[in-house]
Amino acid sequence: MQRDRSPEAEVEAYLARHPQTRHVDAFLIDLSGNAFGKRLPVSELPKLYAEGTTMCAAMQLTDARGTCWDVAGLGFSDGDPDGACRPVPRTLVPVPWAPEPRAQVLMRFRDSQGALWYEPRTILEGVAARFKALGLRPVVAVELEFYLIDRERTALGGPQPPASPVSGRRGAAGHVLGMAQLDEFAAVIDAIEDACRVQGLPVTTVSKEYGSGQFEINLAHLADPMRAADHAALMRRAVVAVARARGMDATFMSKPYADQSGSGLQINLSLEDEGGGNAFDPARPKAAERLGQVIAGMQAMLPETMAVFAPSFHAYRRFAPDQFTPVTLDWGENNRSVAFRVPLSDGPGRRIEHRAAGAEANPYLVMAAVLAAAHHGLARGLEPTPVATGNVGAAVDPSLPLTLWSALDAMERATVLPEYFSARYVEAYVQAKRAEFDAFMAEILPREHEWYL
Repeated sequence: MQRDRSPEAEVEAYLARHPQTRHVDAFLIDLSGNAFGKRLPVSELPKLYAEGTTMCAAMQLTDARGTCWDVAGLGFSDGDPDGACRPVPRTLVPVPWAPEPRAQVLMRFRDSQGALWYEPRTILEGVAARFKALGLRPVVAVELEFYLIDRERTALGGPQPPASPVSGRRGAAGHVLGMAQLDEFAAVIDAIEDACRVQGLPVTTVSKEYGSGQFEINLAHLADPMRAADHAALMRRAVVAVARARGMDATFMSKPYADQSGSGLQINLSLEDEGGGNAFDPARPKAAERLGQVIAGMQAMLPETMAVFAPSFHAYRRFAPDQFTPVTLDWGENNRSVAFRVPLSDGPGRRIEHRAAGAEANPYLVMAAVLAAAHHGLARGLEPTPVATGNVGAAVDPSLPLTLWSALDAMERATVLPEYFSARYVEAYVQAKRAEFDAFMAEILPREHEWYL
């Protein structure tokens, strides 16, 4: 693993490579996966690295619109204090879509007492550390789906597919893996890929998905869950910003169109053993047993973690029969109808694809929930259900909470998750999401007038 430079050396090296830089964006990622922070003159960069800065700590419990609801006594109740922030090593990079030479650096809450207990990055850090005692190391990769959409909305304010830069026509759904559609939108897709590479984000595969204007970008496997989650969060920011710079919008909303496929955030997981090999490789000792235990942990914990994977009222529109979105607890080999898929691969590449999360979910919490389930299965020696074959997504499993309110109830009753996230974080998360839902429902929706007036 690459060693982190000293803070001074990182700043000096960056400014030597980019002497024209005028500003630096210092930001964190909030509960909804959005960036919040400050823009500083580049002259402040050495001080930022030496002393850090402060930001409102309760921003880590805000809703999708950035509102803090004073949950778990955090916000107005405790005086809305600032928290000390420090740069995350190796995240100082250029902002290629900016109209001026600009840098950005990812921050995290950390002071002399340690990390902030309710920052999602802290939750992931604690879960990932637990694998060391098992003699294992998680190796993870993220796949993110998104839609390019037109800057102009429909008459009712909804999204519409972007006009093809080639034909000028708006596309229809279909053409999954279509190369012609990749060619049509090559200017924006290539610009996104270029921006990701400039920022050190390890983009691998780019593909066309089923929806009109829907694409998927895959990130490389890393034996560092924290860095992998950083990459996912930063790639979301890059996709949206580059699309906007190219005259379009991009959205990671789970299901922007009712009649088209949803967008997911899939986590691919394998485990490196003490010998440096893939613990799921059939050539390694106890490979099948370990694979089964991890899957069993995922099956056991999916109901109580659904509110992490689908964190909003809207996110549950993605879950429906025969949509290649998990609606059961099944697992299978080379089968996209299951929740936990073992993709077609050779022994060293054998892995589990966790398919539950929507694209708008917080990548740190998604990663933490997946790893918690894997650790739970291994630590308890759990056994999975028999491997599923054929289409198991034709009917919904009633044990899965597939509404926000039922998922939050399940999370509140969780018996395993508090061991990994802490009971007070589970409480704070549930309160934050209930407050968001209450605020969302406080306004009369147009369909209520249409149906009931």
